[in-house]
Amino acid sequence: MKLFIAGLDTETNTFAPIPTGPRAFDEGFVAHGDATRRPENYCSAQLYVWRRLAEQRSWDVAESLCAYAEPGGTVVRAVYEAFRDEILADLRRAMPVDLVLLALHGAMVAEGYDDCEGDLLGCIRDIVGPNLPIGAELDLHCHITDAMVQHATALVAYKEYPHVDIPHRAEDLFHIVSDAAEGKTKPVSASFDCRMISTYRTTAQPLRGFVDCMQALEARNGIISVSLGHGFPWGDVSEVGAKVLVIADGDRAKAECLARSLGEEFYAMREAVAPRFLGMDESIDRALAIDGGPVVIADVSDNAGGGAPGDATFFLRRLLDRGVRNVASGYYWDPIRVTVKGLADEVTQRFGEAPVAMGATAWVEAEGIDMILISLRTQVFHPEGMTKLGLDIVTRKLVVVKSTQHFHAGFAPIAKAILYAAPPGALSSNFASIPYKKMTRPYWPRVKNPFSA
Repeated sequence: MKLFIAGLDTETNTFAPIPTGPRAFDEGFVAHGDATRRPENYCSAQLYVWRRLAEQRSWDVAESLCAYAEPGGTVVRAVYEAFRDEILADLRRAMPVDLVLLALHGAMVAEGYDDCEGDLLGCIRDIVGPNLPIGAELDLHCHITDAMVQHATALVAYKEYPHVDIPHRAEDLFHIVSDAAEGKTKPVSASFDCRMISTYRTTAQPLRGFVDCMQALEARNGIISVSLGHGFPWGDVSEVGAKVLVIADGDRAKAECLARSLGEEFYAMREAVAPRFLGMDESIDRALAIDGGPVVIADVSDNAGGGAPGDATFFLRRLLDRGVRNVASGYYWDPIRVTVKGLADEVTQRFGEAPVAMGATAWVEAEGIDMILISLRTQVFHPEGMTKLGLDIVTRKLVVVKSTQHFHAGFAPIAKAILYAAPPGALSSNFASIPYKKMTRPYWPRVKNPFSA
């Protein structure tokens, strides 16, 4: 057997003003066929899993591009086309192959391509023919489009937010697609549009129980895989929104029935799973009222992981104006006047177990507030991005992090409490008023009952 692997991953905020060009990928990660011979990182982790599992079976592996850029604005057309065409050229050279596995995001938009993943999968399908198994692992915040479902044999999305399960889902996808290649199963897929646009936290009930139920349904009664694509709210594309995707073994009606049942169940809990956000003053008041610390406050509006710049100082200004001290905050992608407390080059923080580069990094202090400044734009994943510079955040009363949810896995073990705040910023949490132009379907919360609209 011969396996072809590749990766192309970025999440596109179509409302962000700065395009995602070659520099964004250069600052992220680009490997032309040798990602698994370099140190493992967030982008290449899936390719590492697939190569390891294939080589355990003595299969041949043809490895192509692996590229990642921090979420940002619409991808420059020539950049996407060059990456796509590199993957396609490598695939043609590798033919014949028996199966294809791709590490994608699912919410990548380029100039002229609202569905980059659907386009790439369609081009690959044209090369390998109608029957060869193609699998793609997707970010949980994907747009599950009709084109993606049509051209792929199997799509598997991360189940967890924070995304601590990327390698586990990579293993799931490998077994699904390898079983299909060996004729053991015949995967067929069906999706259900939940007509919901928001963000959701799998760490909290009732969504925690829903995710556990999804997982329990797999590998039973002919159900191969169940994914909930949360969607990426800041992508103005026609198929944005939450969808359930079910893969069944040869029984499309069974896949359709379960996708609808789970989708309707998720829709029914829409009020309960919708995130609640505090204002800046309310979050500060609540944090100061809690005995002990550190209390972690998420600044969800300036999360680089959603395409925000990471330079907003609204929260910092409010802390200074109120005289709040003993605070740590990060990561800022912006110069300010401060006292330098620590410097380091090539700092990394963990996202799950994979390192994420922060570049040259500084710990600075101004009026009793410690800040972490970074040279490579990224969100807060783990405390080690602060502690590696000598900042002991456990002794701080407040820790304000520019992240929506990915910080949770690393900070929850040391946090006295976790609060979510929505100050002004690039990522609006008013999901009912996001100014979509291409997304025209009724959806909750803009419409009270989108299924009857």
